[in-house]
Amino acid sequence: MGWSSSRMSWRELEGRLSDRPFDPAPHRTPLPVERSPSVEPPPDAVPGGGVPYAELHCHSNFSFLDGASSPDELVAEAVRLGLTALALTDHDGFYGVVRFAEAAREHGLPTVFGSELSLDASMPRSAVPDPSATHLLVLADDPAGYALLGTVISESQLAGTKGHPRLSLDRLTDLAGADPHWTVLTGCRKGAVPAALQSDGPAAARRALDDLVERFGRHRVVVEIWDHGYPLDAERNDALARLAVDAGLDLVATNNVHYHRPARRRLAAAMAAVRARRSMEELDG
Repeated sequence: MGWSSSRMSWRELEGRLSDRPFDPAPHRTPLPVERSPSVEPPPDAVPGGGVPYAELHCHSNFSFLDGASSPDELVAEAVRLGLTALALTDHDGFYGVVRFAEAAREHGLPTVFGSELSLDASMPRSAVPDPSATHLLVLADDPAGYALLGTVISESQLAGTKGHPRLSLDRLTDLAGADPHWTVLTGCRKGAVPAALQSDGPAAARRALDDLVERFGRHRVVVEIWDHGYPLDAERNDALARLAVDAGLDLVATNNVHYHRPARRRLAAAMAAVRARRSMEELDG
């Protein structure tokens, strides 16, 4: 492949990088009325009905020992469920975006690209049940935002070691500049805002939220809520929703996805145990 080569598709590039034979046959994007047998809508689905929903927090198995489903599986399930769009937000990288983009293009699914960044990590994510880093979910609004986020990820990986990127919130703020073309979500329980809420209450959470707004801009920060069926989820979400209203910020619901079907939950738990070097019984306890 030289500088004068013709343009290469995402599929061909991914095939070469993964050392798999490339099938030059065109891959036709299915029409809206077509669905492959593996992408059937759920039995209770109402065609064209329901509330539009885009999943904006999703990890694939490219989040090593964390996500339990491939980008292809996540896309197929998103199409089956009738999602309006899907974001891929693997930890500290764009590792799965080629497969994700190709699968989404084949099914006509709109995509969002982002990453869940690890900030101020004192140790690698492996060998500990609950890694110390603060998480920040960053979504690229456009190609400029994607390019800048790629620069951030590259710097953090080069500054650290394998499995241990080095990135501080202050450095991220410097790299972001005045307008990073990002949407910043407050994130999961390891995000600064939910963590402050859990440890020190609403006032501390508001200070953490105000800090993000000061760094990235009011129109760039969105408060994230999620419900995994745990006893305190509703109470936490109510508190986060009040924070969003009081601060005049948008609120978004995500599922913080780590697998495409409930049947993969055991695999995800086993992978978490391997990452933490603990037994599954220890993690459950």
